[in-house]
Amino acid sequence: MLVEQIWTANNYRNFNYLIACPETGEALAVDPLDHGKCLASAKAKGWTITQILNTHEHHDHTGGNAAMIAATGAKLLAHANAKDRIAGIDRGLEAGDVIRVGKTVELESLDTPGHTMSHVCLMARGDTPALFCGDTLFNAGAGNCHNGGHPSELYNTFSRQLAKLPETTLIYPGHDYIARNLAFTLDREPDNAKAKALLPGVEKQDPARALVTTLALEREINAFFRLASPSVIKRLREAFPDLPEALDEKTVFLKLRELRNKW
Repeated sequence: MLVEQIWTANNYRNFNYLIACPETGEALAVDPLDHGKCLASAKAKGWTITQILNTHEHHDHTGGNAAMIAATGAKLLAHANAKDRIAGIDRGLEAGDVIRVGKTVELESLDTPGHTMSHVCLMARGDTPALFCGDTLFNAGAGNCHNGGHPSELYNTFSRQLAKLPETTLIYPGHDYIARNLAFTLDREPDNAKAKALLPGVEKQDPARALVTTLALEREINAFFRLASPSVIKRLREAFPDLPEALDEKTVFLKLRELRNKW
């Protein structure tokens, strides 16, 4: 599997992706908002875009669909329940569906509600597992739930699906928010040495050559995976003095998401 992460350099800080078969050169475009950059990248590499996948229905992920389809004739894939919000879906995806790209690439559709209720992530298994996670999981952060989502569902997605993926899974999110997210982690867990060491480098990084994290690293630097951290819990009690003595991880997650909404 060949992966090209495309930095759009727009105000939303979107990443677009091309996932290609090394044998055939067929490619899947993930959330190709900047269709021009995606088409140019595919042309430069000799790839043919045959499929488009939208992780969810928000315009900054679907806005390039029409131009990309007009240029390539590619088939459009998205969550089966997004048919009323994404025009022209050719294949509606459910949990466990397999997307094949060329002869060698197989991606599993994960039904991952939370940011929206019709959100899919793509999981590439094998020697180098990878997760294309849209706006569900960010580097050092988690998606918001403002526009059609629900924080309890996002917690369930994290705890029941993402947390169980292989530690070596590469994380490919829909946006570059890592510096801001690391700052939030440190606000919630000031003694997080790994996040503190990482922050200066990512503040200076060129997003066109962005750090690709792993799930193992996310467990160290992402507050939304650090729900049992004594420091996180201590700081949470300072923000919410009425929290019960016995705190479950779901409550910690939901309160962190509430704080991040206004941070």
